[in-house]
Amino acid sequence: MKKETVYKLFSNIPTLKTERLSLRAMHPIDAEDMYDYACRREVTEFLLWEPHPSVAYTKQYLGYIQSRYALGDFYDWAVIERESRRMIGTCGFTRIDTVNNMAEIGYVLNPDFWGRGYATEMVQKIIEFAFSELGVHRIEARFMEGNRASLRVMEKLGMTFEGYHKDAIFAKGKYRTVGYCATVREENKQK
Repeated sequence: MKKETVYKLFSNIPTLKTERLSLRAMHPIDAEDMYDYACRREVTEFLLWEPHPSVAYTKQYLGYIQSRYALGDFYDWAVIERESRRMIGTCGFTRIDTVNNMAEIGYVLNPDFWGRGYATEMVQKIIEFAFSELGVHRIEARFMEGNRASLRVMEKLGMTFEGYHKDAIFAKGKYRTVGYCATVREENKQK
């Protein structure tokens, strides 16, 4: 995988579709929908960022994301529920390592849509994209200890739990233990 390929692909991020979802570039018009979940403590409990303090903050963030898309160095999609046309979360890659031919997946979902299988559906689409379009060999995902829901998504998708890294990150004033799951191309072909 070449850096140039990644930059070219993500500077004009493609729209992806699943049975119930569309994954597309984020836009400032998504601010109200994003703020609806990004302001909630239960959403950010196991994430590195704090709740958004206002819709204006969310609009500013989405404006910043536009510049990152233009550079081709931001790899997240807005997740749109096709029935309601609402942005209900984001999903994509927190890191793409072209040297080692791997990508790390990250995702967040509005709690109003938890328990419907949307997280599994959107992450599966991103895994398919990573193997088919990026040509990665390995995909990994991390979760903070205690985030059982995120671990269940990874397990449903056939990712292998590789273990915990004790006190691996310092977030929100304390050290957090981080769990790792992964899959590789050959395992994914067998499913």
